[in-house]
Amino acid sequence: MTIAYWCVLIAGLMPLFTVALAKRGRPDFDNAEPRAWLEKQSGLRRRADYAHRNHFEAFPFFAAGVIIAQQVHATQNMVNLLALAFIAARIVYTVLYLADRPSMRSAVWTLAFLAAIGLFVLAGLTH
Repeated sequence: MTIAYWCVLIAGLMPLFTVALAKRGRPDFDNAEPRAWLEKQSGLRRRADYAHRNHFEAFPFFAAGVIIAQQVHATQNMVNLLALAFIAARIVYTVLYLADRPSMRSAVWTLAFLAAIGLFVLAGLTH
C-alpha cells in the first residue's frame, strides 16, 4: 500500500479523534441523540465537533484526488508528498481549531485544500 493510501486511511480516521474530544468525559452525553447534544456544547467541545464535521467534508475530495492520481499512474513521489502535505495541514488545522485560532486555521485549511487540488492537477498533467 502506498504512503498516499495510508494518508487516505488517516484522513478517514481524523473525524473520530475530534468527535471523541467533543464527547469525552461528559456524563450527560446523550447517545440517543448525539447531534442534538453536540449542538448544545460550547468552547472546546463545540470546536472539536466543528472540526469533526469539517474532516468529513474534506475527506471525499482528498480521497478522490489520491485515487485518481494513483489510477492514472501519476508520479508516486509527488502523490505521496501531496497526500502527506494534506495530512500535515489537517493536523495543524485541527490543533488551531481546538486552540480557537480562526484566522490561522483558515490559512492552514487553504493549504490542505491546495494539496488536494494538487492531486487532481498532477493527475491531469499525467494524462
